[in-house]
Amino acid sequence: MCDTMVALGNTTADGRVCFAKNSDRQPNEPHILIQVPRKQYAPGTRVKCTYIEVEQVGETFSVLLLKPSWIWGCEMGCNEFGLNIGNEAVFTREKYSDSGLTGMDMIRLALERCRDSRSALDLMIELLERYGQGGNCGYQKTFLYHNSFLLADPKEAWVLETAGRYWAAEKVRDVRSISNGLSIGNSYERCHQELVEHARQKGWCKDPDKFDFARCYKDPLYTHFSGSDSRAGICRQELEKRRGSIDEALMMDILRTHHASVEGQQYQKSSLKSVCMHGGGLIGDHTTGSYVASLGETGCSYWVTGASTPCLAVFKPFWFMDNNPVAYSEDRQNEAVGYWQKRELFHRMVINRQIQRLDEYLQSRDKLEAEWQQTVKHMEANRAGDDEKRAFMQKAWQQEDQLIDTVIRENSTNPIQMKGSPYFRSYWQRQEQDRRKD
Repeated sequence: MCDTMVALGNTTADGRVCFAKNSDRQPNEPHILIQVPRKQYAPGTRVKCTYIEVEQVGETFSVLLLKPSWIWGCEMGCNEFGLNIGNEAVFTREKYSDSGLTGMDMIRLALERCRDSRSALDLMIELLERYGQGGNCGYQKTFLYHNSFLLADPKEAWVLETAGRYWAAEKVRDVRSISNGLSIGNSYERCHQELVEHARQKGWCKDPDKFDFARCYKDPLYTHFSGSDSRAGICRQELEKRRGSIDEALMMDILRTHHASVEGQQYQKSSLKSVCMHGGGLIGDHTTGSYVASLGETGCSYWVTGASTPCLAVFKPFWFMDNNPVAYSEDRQNEAVGYWQKRELFHRMVINRQIQRLDEYLQSRDKLEAEWQQTVKHMEANRAGDDEKRAFMQKAWQQEDQLIDTVIRENSTNPIQMKGSPYFRSYWQRQEQDRRKD
């Protein structure tokens, strides 16, 4: 389960495009930050994705991948040109396949090969129709689904939604959010050439003149129980309410939002209806990574947690550059996992009610983020160079690390006093046992 949103420049405070995403996965699944440089390849080279091989291109662009540690592709990411893409699991009436490209694979291939959202859209459609989508995307259990995507660059954005090999694409006009349900109705710009006829033959559409992609192709039961309508509604309402003043801080706030039924009890109660999703229910998904992008034609800046649970985690500043001091390379994946697991230890201590002064931590976090946001705005206004950005990133990430270290150290010997229903407590006890085994 996930949520992705975008606000074009005609709705933001500074005219830049704002893009944001939460990745909701299984709670013990590390969500890591990997940067891959530009690479050249010999003719005839093939690339092994998560499950299948495809032809490689002569040169791939440098990319930042925010990804489950075991997947070749990524849930969200960007490239050196400011192209950003995020995906969602969607549940449809079409059959799921055990093999093919995962939605995460398609994101990475598009980021490595395309400069903007329109060309990425073309490539992802080509990949879908040529190779199909499929393969298990579950970490500790089988999870098959289809995909929707939000693609954005500093000028425009697109939504691509799929059902098997069928698809529809809609251009974003102002603000848009997607979640775990098909959302394109009849207002798409492009579609699979047999989209309407296939639905008619299946009996899903009686009148082609009244065709609605989401209504015809979605699986209503799975879509309902995913909680996607609630989460997409929260994102959409907040964006609509703040038209003209949307910025990175608002995007972070939305990613930290809980459903009213659990607000204040989010560490002892689960909810699939929360944008900041907390595990502990029958499905059990939890937000494992969060990301915000500010996209401008003169440069892009990013904010990443590198951690689960955005209502606890710290959004740290990030700029895309060679020799980045805070991103991990593919050959340092174990270190990237360790970075995520350290912050996950802190989250589990919160679940266990071992943190005695959580409010003080949150105040310190908010103060750091506010200071960093002001500094980033000043640096961008003054066209700071890579050396200055590199030094600031290192300082900010060190400050966050020191804060996490201090809280863990000062509370590590406190007794466990977990609250919540018997099922909730049992769920997190099992998760903790599995985490320690890993």
